[in-house]
Amino acid sequence: MNLLTKFNLILVFLFGSGLLLVSRFAKDFLIDNARQQVIQQAELMVESAQSTRSYTNEDVKPLLNKLPEQDAFIPETVPAFAATETFNRMRKNFPEYAYKEATLNPTNPRDRAVDWEADVVNYFRDNPGKKELVGERETPTGRSLYLAHPMAAPPNCLGCHSTPDKAPASMIRTYGPSNGFGWQPNEIVAAQIVSVPMALPISIADKAYHRLLIYLVVIFFATLAAVDLLLVFIVIRPVQKLAQNADRLSKGDLDTPQLAVKGKDEISALTASFNRMDVSLRKALTMISEEE
Repeated sequence: MNLLTKFNLILVFLFGSGLLLVSRFAKDFLIDNARQQVIQQAELMVESAQSTRSYTNEDVKPLLNKLPEQDAFIPETVPAFAATETFNRMRKNFPEYAYKEATLNPTNPRDRAVDWEADVVNYFRDNPGKKELVGERETPTGRSLYLAHPMAAPPNCLGCHSTPDKAPASMIRTYGPSNGFGWQPNEIVAAQIVSVPMALPISIADKAYHRLLIYLVVIFFATLAAVDLLLVFIVIRPVQKLAQNADRLSKGDLDTPQLAVKGKDEISALTASFNRMDVSLRKALTMISEEE
């Protein structure tokens, strides 16, 4: 086995060991990074939904209230309805994300909190200082990641949510008098929840992980090729020339030209030493020949 092969085997072994270490730690790091990326995306979606709510409540609803009186309930004037519908349109580009204003006692049945969502709302009710909750839960289709923000009932909402007799008659005809009432000012009644399957951050991490491995392998082999070329020209070829000259001298060939000394590195020092030995050997052989 020649020197270059041994050197390459050592480098491959070292690189393989390093790749195992990267495989061990990089995957978890990339999954955590992708999880944070998905959470940040969910934060933006919550803020977008909140902006839709504010716009509907502060700009759209007052304009409709200035129209001639009409006995018709318009769901689009409800901030929760507007935010949910806007998010559903956004889901055309982000189908993995789901948004819900999970409410303990909603007017619209589609907003009613299921068991795990009710636990999130109750968490905020029990911890009024908490403004955000990030967690994971098991679902029939796999693990899911969620981001939740608490929602309190502002005083201007109580016109529709205090008692049925104060609510618009058209709203009562649409949803009935049994749900969505009894709210108290600034009481936490719901939570904005964005859910996304954990398969999404895992998929993002897998793609980044595979790209990382490909880049490392490509860089390694490019580096190995460059190191091999340097090794051949700087070490192996000069040593081969020294070996060839030594072999010729050992066979009595005194016409072998001396090797050129280039540089001041270890190979150059070895070549200079060999040349001096060559000169001494030639003199010794000449003296022996003359004596004979």
